[in-house]
Amino acid sequence: MHAAIGHRIRYEILYRLVHGREMSPKELEAAMTVDDSTLHYHPNELVGVGLVEKRQRTERGQDGLYSYYRATVFGEVTLSDGVDELIRGEHAFEEMYDGSNQL
Repeated sequence: MHAAIGHRIRYEILYRLVHGREMSPKELEAAMTVDDSTLHYHPNELVGVGLVEKRQRTERGQDGLYSYYRATVFGEVTLSDGVDELIRGEHAFEEMYDGSNQL
């Protein structure tokens, strides 16, 4: 799981899904400005470790199934109570021990 969340693109995908809403691959591609071949691999890694789930549904008036990704509860907790908390702690640590703040 650490390897899955440790990649910048996968972190951004999870962040967008936790702080936004479910998104289709095309919506993720447009929001992140990455090509679809790159994007295809990364959400599946997040699905594989249970941080994101993939749903398929039909759209009214259109043929075929459309895929959507959304964060799982585990993904939300991992990001907000795990990774985001680590980042906040790291920023606080840097501010506390920054050489420019010494007397």
